[in-house]
Amino acid sequence: MVYESIVNCVGRTPLISLRRLFPRPGVEVIAKLEFFNPGGSMKDRPARFIIEQGLRDGTIGSGTHLVESSSGNLGIALAMISRVYGLTFTCVVDPKITSSNLRILQSLGARIEMVSEPDNQGGYLQSRIRRVHELLEAIPGSLWINQYANPRNWQAHYYGTGTEILSDLDRPIDLLVAAVSTTGTIMGISRRLRQVFPRLRVVAVDAVGSVIFGASPGPRELPGIGASRVPELLRPDEIDEVVYVSDRESTQGCQSLAAHEGILAGGSSGSVIAAIGKLLPSLPPASRVLTLLPDRGERYLDLVYDNGWIRKLPACEAKPVLSLPGGGSARPEQNEPDREIKLLSL
Repeated sequence: MVYESIVNCVGRTPLISLRRLFPRPGVEVIAKLEFFNPGGSMKDRPARFIIEQGLRDGTIGSGTHLVESSSGNLGIALAMISRVYGLTFTCVVDPKITSSNLRILQSLGARIEMVSEPDNQGGYLQSRIRRVHELLEAIPGSLWINQYANPRNWQAHYYGTGTEILSDLDRPIDLLVAAVSTTGTIMGISRRLRQVFPRLRVVAVDAVGSVIFGASPGPRELPGIGASRVPELLRPDEIDEVVYVSDRESTQGCQSLAAHEGILAGGSSGSVIAAIGKLLPSLPPASRVLTLLPDRGERYLDLVYDNGWIRKLPACEAKPVLSLPGGGSARPEQNEPDREIKLLSL
């Protein structure tokens, strides 16, 4: 098959068993390799879905100037897809962006706006969003993607990732373990899977220092997981538990994944690997766990795969698994997207 463009290569990522890393008898851990997307991460999915739906309904036109705040992966995905559709894109970043991600953005033609002042939460997210609003005022025809509040973020995973998982599974899963930042991924996939597996247990993996689920803010070094604000997309009653993972635990997860499975993945992949390790002792026999490995490890060579960087991290602090009140109680049919949008699946 000859595809029309790189955009048409988004999706259809494989599932693999992580039996070498998690050899416990009776427990199967399955990972969806989202770093196989052409832009290198699962963020290709919402970037494509948001832009293509906007082009269809007229909210995005040939003269639209897209603006978004991103720690890297969504920015890269938006830059790639904007290039194909002839759109202008400005990415608002902060000093914690990796040098490789910054160079990729520039190579794909993105305009870069770098904020330098951290916000009162100790991160840069609020500072980046303030800069986004300034750009919207200054640039005619500009449009904010707004990944933390845009419902097409989770819908991309409902129609794309979740539907693919169902088509590839040979039998049900018991547990979904996914890293969170905007929460679009975990919301979209869990809503789709629970329509088929209503007893599915959904576990969010968050970074120590993230405020998404009400924890105290703190320093975080790894991009792509956690947030210094609560996303508008989040519905806590659809999540059963939260596992907190430190930066050091995430690096250990990355290195274990590479050592046992030969998979070089990014920081949030290490986070879910570490979280699954915490959950395994409490899982009943014959449990089937599904997780997602969101991005490639090459962009983290100076972070989680660099011993000098790792030595500067604080020691791991044990964090309990947090059960959410009423977690997982929302019924799947309450979350079904509008019928009109369902016709526009990827």
